[in-house]
Amino acid sequence: MKKKIGLVCALVMMAALLLASCGGGGSSAETEIGSAEVPEAAGGSSGAGAEGAYFSADATAEEVLTAAATEGKVGNWGLGNEYELLALLEKYGLPDKFVSQAFDMDGFDEDSVLLASAMTYNELGLVVNSYEGGYGYGDTVKWIDMNDEGVAMLEDNLFTTREFAEANPETVKAFIYASMKGWEYAAANPEEAAEIVFEYGSSVSPEHQAYMAGEVAKLVDASVPVGTMDEAAMQQTLDLAKQYIKLDDSAAAEALQALTLDDLRDTSYWEEATASADGSFSPEKTDVKIQLKWLPQAQFMGYYVAQDKGYYEEVGLNVEIIPGGGDIGETTAVKNGTVDFGVTWVSNLISANAAGTDLLEVAQVYQKSGLVMVYKIG
Repeated sequence: MKKKIGLVCALVMMAALLLASCGGGGSSAETEIGSAEVPEAAGGSSGAGAEGAYFSADATAEEVLTAAATEGKVGNWGLGNEYELLALLEKYGLPDKFVSQAFDMDGFDEDSVLLASAMTYNELGLVVNSYEGGYGYGDTVKWIDMNDEGVAMLEDNLFTTREFAEANPETVKAFIYASMKGWEYAAANPEEAAEIVFEYGSSVSPEHQAYMAGEVAKLVDASVPVGTMDEAAMQQTLDLAKQYIKLDDSAAAEALQALTLDDLRDTSYWEEATASADGSFSPEKTDVKIQLKWLPQAQFMGYYVAQDKGYYEEVGLNVEIIPGGGDIGETTAVKNGTVDFGVTWVSNLISANAAGTDLLEVAQVYQKSGLVMVYKIG
C-alpha cells in the first residue's frame, strides 16, 4: 500500500459546512456492498489488496461504472458533492448508491473504493503524482469526466447579497473588474500565480500548489471572458440541483423547485464591469471583505493575484481576503454581512436561496466541473 496522505480535501469540508449553514442536504451514502463479480467487460480483478488488472484501459465509462457499482465500490464524500455522481448513475440506469469516501484517497489506494470521486485540481493530482502526499499512480489510472458525460454542474463563483449589490453597484463592479483581471492573469500565468498563493500562506506544498494552479486554469477556460455566466451551463446546474438536492424543510424543498436563474444571478454587474476600458469606478464602499471556501490555495488564485498585483487598489478598493476553514460558512458569512463577497459552488447558492437567503451570483469563475471519477487500469 502506498503512503497515506496527510492532506484534507478542502472542498469537501467546506461543502459540509455549507450544507449545515443553509439547511441543504443530499442523498445519503448507502454502504451496503454487493458481492457480485466485476463484469468481464470491465476487464479486471477487484477487492481490497487485489493485484493485477482492475479495469481495461479501453473500457467505456458505462462498463467501469456498472462494474464498480455492482461491487458496491463507487465512492463519494456525500456532503453536497454527490449530485453529479447521482446524475451519472441514473444516466446508466444504476442505483443511486455509493460508499462514503474519506477526505483522503486511502480507500482508493487500498481498493475499498474502485471508482473514486476526485477534483481534477486536488485529489486527482495526489493520485497521479509522486510528490509529497501523492500516491504516484501515474498513467496506471484513468477517469470519467462529468463534463464529457453531460452531467456537469458549475462550481466556484463570486457572489454577494442582492441587497448589497443594489446599494453598492459601483463597489460590486469595481470588485468584479479587479478580481476578473486577477483571474485572467492567474490563468495565463499559473506558475507565478501558484507562487503568489504560496506566499500568502498556502495550505499545501509548493509542488501540489503548482499542479493545482495549472488545473484550475483549465476550469477558468481562457476561451471565454473570465467570469462569463453561460446560460446553458447555469440552467443545467439548476435543473440537476432541482432533481438531486434533497432539503428536509418542506417549504425550502418547494422553493427549490420554483427557482429560476433570475433568482440566482444578475449578469448586468459583470457586463458593465468588463465593459469598462480603464477600470474607472466610484465605489460606495471602499473597504470590503471576501470570504473564501477554504485556506489559501490555487483554487482561489485570482483573488490573491489581484491583491498582489495591486488591481484592487487601482479601482479604489481596500480588500481583505478571509480564508475559510473551521466553522466558517461562506453563504452564512455573506448573508450576515460579516463579509461583502464570497466564493461558493452554484449548487450551494441554490440550496441557500431555496432556504430563503437572497444571494446573488455576479460572476462565474469556473466554466467547467472539476469533478471526475478515477479508477485503476491494468
